[in-house]
Amino acid sequence: MPSDKIMKIKTNTNNLFLRVAKGHFASSNAHSNYYIDVAAQKARLSEAKAVSEKLCSGYKYSTTIVDTILCLDGTEVVGTCLADTLVKQSIMNINAHQTIYVVTPETSGSQLLFRDNIVPMIKGKHVLVLAVSVASGTTVSSAIDAVKYYGGEIAGIASLFSTKKELEGYEINSVFNPSDLPEYFSVPAHECPLCKNGEKIDALVNYHGFSKL
Repeated sequence: MPSDKIMKIKTNTNNLFLRVAKGHFASSNAHSNYYIDVAAQKARLSEAKAVSEKLCSGYKYSTTIVDTILCLDGTEVVGTCLADTLVKQSIMNINAHQTIYVVTPETSGSQLLFRDNIVPMIKGKHVLVLAVSVASGTTVSSAIDAVKYYGGEIAGIASLFSTKKELEGYEINSVFNPSDLPEYFSVPAHECPLCKNGEKIDALVNYHGFSKL
């Protein structure tokens, strides 16, 4: 019963929390022993702002150029707050409007695509990829491929939670990492220790949430 096990882990930042449930969870790419619940960060303005401020601290003294934020996994609210904070922080951008675009890709099977009227916000732009989490990296890798296909340049990767420090040579700036959950694992299904121990799956998960079995 994952909904009965949600734990709220406080941080030193106001309105910034890590909510998790411990159990046996399966996504399309992996099995894990924690479900990381970011619904509030994606939907509640105060928490989205806290996440954006934490992410922005990773770019405070950098020379990163950001013209566009590509929002994956329903992170549009966080992406909008992040764009606003980066603009206020006077981060460099080179697009003609001197602002930051916030866009979301469409999906066709495993492929990401952009309509013709959105392509100018990608082509020739420095694109920051924003995701809920980076574990296997499959979704973010697809986003990187799409940005390059449409003529954009990857400015970096930002996420709420990441098990990795970099992906395909790009640094990942995350709010939370496995040090916040020392026992956390995310592995392919055939490598799952819980499955090998005969423990049943508690819920199926994706970026929308979980469905208990």
